[in-house]
Amino acid sequence: MPEPIETDSDDESQHRDVLIVGGGVAGLTAALYTARAGLDTLVYDGGESILRRNAHLENFPGFPAGVNPRLFADMLHAQATRNGVDLVAGRITDIDHAGSDGDDEPGFLATDEDGDTVRADRVVAASWSDVEYLNTLDPEIRSAGSKAYLDEDGNGRTSVDGLYAAGRLAERYHQAVVAAGDGAATGITLIHDSETPFYHDWVTPEGYFTDRGREVPPGCEEIDETERAARRAESRAAMREYFAEEHEQDQRTHPSLVDDEKGRLSEQ
Repeated sequence: MPEPIETDSDDESQHRDVLIVGGGVAGLTAALYTARAGLDTLVYDGGESILRRNAHLENFPGFPAGVNPRLFADMLHAQATRNGVDLVAGRITDIDHAGSDGDDEPGFLATDEDGDTVRADRVVAASWSDVEYLNTLDPEIRSAGSKAYLDEDGNGRTSVDGLYAAGRLAERYHQAVVAAGDGAATGITLIHDSETPFYHDWVTPEGYFTDRGREVPPGCEEIDETERAARRAESRAAMREYFAEEHEQDQRTHPSLVDDEKGRLSEQ
């Protein structure tokens, strides 16, 4: 789970390029892309992702024998922060247009459960199927029994300019790999809408572009053999460390099945 970061304590709200509500697979993947594109990105993580209830994650590409879902979630948090994402443990309770108080400020003003506020140029809603905190913005919503979903254009854009939806809140299939892909697509859509120079998020070998007489496109990077070797070594060391021991967090289940607010099973 993320550690809280310091936020401004005076009357001046902190200002971010991107605010993402929801620290699950979709939200953190969207954040990974926006932060790597140079957008100042803040994620509010309001609680444990439902992914952590799984006993074993066996259908996410790249893990031939599967992976502990709680470990996977921790690795996703670490990857996000390594790439410049700020994480806050807390819930957003309301989002309004920043100029609703009569000024000409563009973007959004979000308020969290402690009354702290954040101004953001763009917002990605990637929380579970609760849209109450978006009521002030009045986006188009589709209700389905006890759940509610944000209508969007297939690329994450909702009926409110600058507000995006990703993952389960956009009514995507309830699978981790689908959430990751949708979060990435929404993040890239936001990058393009922000007019941030961006081609692809690629790390290429030295000369891939320049030896063909091209400049390295925005979002891409060329690295030489020394840097490639260093990054490979760092990734191997990180993976060895992550998988060296059993994950310390207890197995979760549905909270209605156990007398524990986080759904933890008693370890025998």
